[in-house]
Amino acid sequence: MDYFAGLDVSLRSCALCIVDSKGAIVLERELACDVDEITNCLKGFIHPVVRIGFEAGTMSQHLFYGLTNDGFDVVCMEARQVSAALSAMRNKTDKNDARGIAQILRTGWFSPVHMKSREAHNIRALLSCRKALLNKTIDLANEVRGLLKIFGLRLPKTVQHGSFDDLVRPLIAADEVLSQAMLPLLDARVAIYKNYLALDRRVKRAARNDDVCLRMMTVPGVGPIAALTFKAAIDDPARFKSSRTVGAHFGLTPRRYQSGEHDNPGRISRAGDRDVRAILYAAANSLLMRTMAGSQIKSWGMRLMRTKGRRRAVVAVARKLAVLLHRMWTDGTEFRPERVEGVA
Repeated sequence: MDYFAGLDVSLRSCALCIVDSKGAIVLERELACDVDEITNCLKGFIHPVVRIGFEAGTMSQHLFYGLTNDGFDVVCMEARQVSAALSAMRNKTDKNDARGIAQILRTGWFSPVHMKSREAHNIRALLSCRKALLNKTIDLANEVRGLLKIFGLRLPKTVQHGSFDDLVRPLIAADEVLSQAMLPLLDARVAIYKNYLALDRRVKRAARNDDVCLRMMTVPGVGPIAALTFKAAIDDPARFKSSRTVGAHFGLTPRRYQSGEHDNPGRISRAGDRDVRAILYAAANSLLMRTMAGSQIKSWGMRLMRTKGRRRAVVAVARKLAVLLHRMWTDGTEFRPERVEGVA
């Protein structure tokens, strides 16, 4: 008889439930969220566990690679699917969730989540920190603008990050109280912005030193940040059976509702990584609105813009870019302006 272990994971603890192939519960434990403790519990069980499963979350990578290295067959399950299945349970507790996850694992009614490599997570950490520093820089600049408005001091609508400090300091120099209040904000903003610039250079250098990113950057509108973000999100291009499925993976295809005589396409699903979706949208917008070089994909997008409107055209081009970048990666080909798959 086969045995399956379900884990409901939180930051400091996890609930463990083991069921047999008939669905009967044979073991339940409350453990610390620690690979060694979970391994010791599973190895102390009288029967070998066929598979361990848990839903995707912040601790997924740590548990997945830790338990896999200890010799277990581990599956990370899509959180939305698990959540939908568990919502049918009357009472929500960690214990009940572990029971539900074990039953889902036993029946096979789940979609496995690809666990990214350590390299991909390192790149994503760089990109996330770069984005956080930029957002903090903007937040502090907006805070300064808001305080200046109170005293009737208004800055130009658009100010470059590098010249912001030089513009503000002369305005507040004559007011001692205002200077004492705002100089710490300006100093903090300068320090954060310098760290952002250093990290930005490091990220762009990583893109320039990567052959795959360099190929992607030959596509109009795709810069080093977009290329590196896309590469880290895909991680392994072979996990997609077809390049055409990449757009749906990042939520750039319409939802569909079909029941009886009704069959209505809806808005895009917005599934998957929102950062990648935003990057692809920005790249598509740049290709259509800023890039001067002509290409078949741009001509196609401009025709869509005239008939469907700007927003739909940009989304359609973003979806096409996702397909194109994946195909270039798998084929090892350069971008050819006169030929883009699926573009009439």
